[in-house]
Amino acid sequence: MTAARAAVEILKREGVSNAFGVPGAAINPFYAALKASGGVHHTLARHVEGASHMAEGYTRARPGNIGVCVGTSGPAGTDMITGLYSAIADSVPILCITGQAPTAVLHKEDFQAVDIASIARPVTKAATTVLEAAQVPGVFQQAFHLMRTGRPGPVLIDLPIDVQLTEIEFDPDLYEPLPVHKPAATRKQIERALEMLNDSERPLLVAGGGIINADASELLVEFAELTGVPVVPTLMGWGVLADDHELNAGMVGLQTSHRYGNANFLESDFVLGIGNRWANRHTGRLDVYTRGRTFVHVDIEPTQLGRIFAPDLGIASDAKAALELFVEVARELKAAGELRDRSQWAASTQERRATLQRRTHFDNVPLKPQRVYEEMNRAFGPETRYVTTIGLSQIAGAQMLHVYRPRHWINCGQAGPLGWTVPAALGVATADPGGSVVALSGDYDFQFMMEELAVGAQHRIPYVHVLVNNSYLGLIRQAQRNFDIDFQVNLEFENINSPELSGYGVDHVKVVEGLGCKAIRVTEPDRLLPAFEEAKKLAAEFRVPVVVEAILERITNISMSGTDIASVNEFEDVASEPGHAPTAIRPLATA
Repeated sequence: MTAARAAVEILKREGVSNAFGVPGAAINPFYAALKASGGVHHTLARHVEGASHMAEGYTRARPGNIGVCVGTSGPAGTDMITGLYSAIADSVPILCITGQAPTAVLHKEDFQAVDIASIARPVTKAATTVLEAAQVPGVFQQAFHLMRTGRPGPVLIDLPIDVQLTEIEFDPDLYEPLPVHKPAATRKQIERALEMLNDSERPLLVAGGGIINADASELLVEFAELTGVPVVPTLMGWGVLADDHELNAGMVGLQTSHRYGNANFLESDFVLGIGNRWANRHTGRLDVYTRGRTFVHVDIEPTQLGRIFAPDLGIASDAKAALELFVEVARELKAAGELRDRSQWAASTQERRATLQRRTHFDNVPLKPQRVYEEMNRAFGPETRYVTTIGLSQIAGAQMLHVYRPRHWINCGQAGPLGWTVPAALGVATADPGGSVVALSGDYDFQFMMEELAVGAQHRIPYVHVLVNNSYLGLIRQAQRNFDIDFQVNLEFENINSPELSGYGVDHVKVVEGLGCKAIRVTEPDRLLPAFEEAKKLAAEFRVPVVVEAILERITNISMSGTDIASVNEFEDVASEPGHAPTAIRPLATA
């Protein structure tokens, strides 16, 4: 068979059932093999970067998924670089396959011939241009091995057109995936960590995205319940235990954090971090974050241990392997009566949760964004998968929405590229066609790759997209306050075709409808909940993306700190009576 056909047969034997991409001359042999072989459903994207983000959303929606994106030579590969960066930053395995000019002209400035492997290498676990057709099976086998081994991440394989077309000897029935290696903690290491935890007065567990990657959320919950230790999920670990769990101590950080989460952390004296990387938006100033606390850090990548600050104990281990031992040893200690009672400390974290809340209920017109998230909490239940990337919309959403299950907050955490949300949501909805997928964007994120909505219309991929529109680069405007400027961040203009927008500029409803989808514009707070309910019905009926655009006040400053977790600026008045935060997990307790 051709090397291209061998590659497709390997994809299927590695569990790939979906791919996203854009064909072109240099990758057509691969597409011919994809069609002839069958078994891999392909979604045609409108932009190759969009295909890479679809692949990432697809991977992140289900344990074991590996999203595949395909493009031709030259700009297709360079368009994928942002997607590869996003994936490696958040430890997400995706496979990018690119076409390439014939091997004989790779260094002769041939049309669309670029050294994509060299360009992609810094943002992948491996990037290879295959020069010998007989190596194609081995390169693909190694790619899946690398994506799954150790810290997960993306791989790029570049296939010159002559390599794709070359006949090779390959028997798919003899193919077997390579065994995956993941480092595992020892019992002695876990015993020492639990000894340190037991010696503390006010311990916390920091649960990172590595727990979700390892499909170990149930073990984390079991360990927390055995020990009675409250849990701080990171932004990437949100959903490892339900927001309404009695041991959920709230999120910590400069931006995507809860008032009570930061307060709980500042009261702690011991922190066990599992599958997290001490991201700077989580820690803020390290002297504030670490002062008076003992740290144990468990991470799959040995070089992460001590990268940000030196823990008192570092353990290189896959989160699942470590948590299996944590649960085993904790059970033994509990049976022997050697675990300390943490009920009073845990109760104090929930007392803070009931008193330190942000206000969400506002009746203002134009809308305050807080009210949008309040109504989202009413409209979208625990089964909802939220998808978002960056901006004030993401930050406020993380402060005010509720997440109850792993892989139900799908957020591009480290890279944060504008435009990620629409294609990623399409990838998530492809992986979970019967699920409830809700995307969240500001107007600029939405405008970056809104052409991908046509993919949802063409391929009948329904989901609901909440678009909060203040016609501003809101996060950058807020950051510019430190420079006393408001420069090149306003997006408003008088739209001569839509004067009813009163200067908000782009008519998103017309654009969305022009791309074959449904759209609803909301300007009154009491219309938000009916609009969300209508959007769910429209998505189910027409099987297309449905956008709900909420017209916001132009300027809102969302709670955050520029320095440390002890000095978050709330900007708005905080909740002081129950009616100020009616969808909070805990009813507001007042004096």
